Amino acid sequence: MVIGGGAAGMMAAISAAEQGARVTLLEPNERLGKKLNITGKGRCNLTNNVELEELMANIPRNGKFLYSSFSHFDVQDTMAFFEALGVPLKTERGNRVFPVSDRAFDVSAALERQLKKRKVSIAQDRAKTLRIEGGSAAGVVGERQDYPADSVILATGGVSYPSTGSTGEGHRMAAEAGHTVTPLRGSLVPLRDYGLGRELQGLSLRNVGLTVLEDGKKIYTDFGELLFTHFGVSGPLVLSASAHMRQFEKRTYRLEIDLKPALSAEQLDRRILGDFSKFANHDFCNALDRLLPQKLIPVLAAGTEIPPHQKVHDITREQRQKLLHCLKHFTVEIAGPCPVTDAIVTSGGVKVSEINPKTMESKIVKGLYFAGELIDTDAYTGGFNLQIAWSTGRAAGLAAAGAN
Repeated sequence: MVIGGGAAGMMAAISAAEQGARVTLLEPNERLGKKLNITGKGRCNLTNNVELEELMANIPRNGKFLYSSFSHFDVQDTMAFFEALGVPLKTERGNRVFPVSDRAFDVSAALERQLKKRKVSIAQDRAKTLRIEGGSAAGVVGERQDYPADSVILATGGVSYPSTGSTGEGHRMAAEAGHTVTPLRGSLVPLRDYGLGRELQGLSLRNVGLTVLEDGKKIYTDFGELLFTHFGVSGPLVLSASAHMRQFEKRTYRLEIDLKPALSAEQLDRRILGDFSKFANHDFCNALDRLLPQKLIPVLAAGTEIPPHQKVHDITREQRQKLLHCLKHFTVEIAGPCPVTDAIVTSGGVKVSEINPKTMESKIVKGLYFAGELIDTDAYTGGFNLQIAWSTGRAAGLAAAGAN
């Protein structure tokens, strides 16, 4: 029995069936791969084309636990697997791997075809509890019927995007079976601020630098695109940064945005001087049109403490240096993450010390296996989280069928 028809569950079911096991896949949704189909904005960033060492470096939580499953089914294995299923792949910026078609549905459809080819039985039912007899998994009690089995793979996902079916039921069942579930929170999640986002709502900044400071200490830098929203900040840059901000209960966080990362401070100062010479007789608030988006000007100008109607020719060197600092260090104070339901992935889950890293089998219940986001591991954005799903699903499926 495989509980959960997402990326990890489908991979586990296919892997077990390849070994000749009779497999039933339990999924309450009408369609399999519901969350998979919305990943990568519907394009499905299914892995990241890097070597094992770099793959491990992109797993900030419990990466060592994944070493064995990655070693036995790595990025190249994943790419070869999907190519063999008739899904041509391409590698884009940041080594992100997508189907050539840019369609996530092509990935889920290929998996579904393979499930059918391997004669995996699909049951549209919701698991209520695990059947455990004499310390071993003996099947699943569903809402519609019971499913006896020699082994059970839990692959129900985390608690992010609950509309796709990730509602935390797998964590509940794992806990009922005696497992520890570490606190669940969002990773790769938008961030709430103290009102600045509301002022700048809808403003998208491209090609900016971002630095995350934890209690004033720099912990992360990146470059890319972000978006101001009614609650704070979002976009690819912010989602990646959020994975490094893990101690909101104990620490304070702020973001510093470099609005002109292509220019050094000296180059930007010359640029400002050039603009100021053209707008010498203008008010300061009307002299920044060439530097900034219109919506950002009043907010940034207020941060410089230069009176908005001071004439440009009266601006002192000290005031200009304050403007320069604001352009290179535009600050957003962060109140906290958005709810886990808004996150791309869940941080936290079934404690890894209670799982055999080679087989994904429970150390508490014989014949019970885990795969995917349910486990207490998570990665940065870029296809790394799906690689966790493929590798752990493969390991669990093979082991459950007696292959390793």
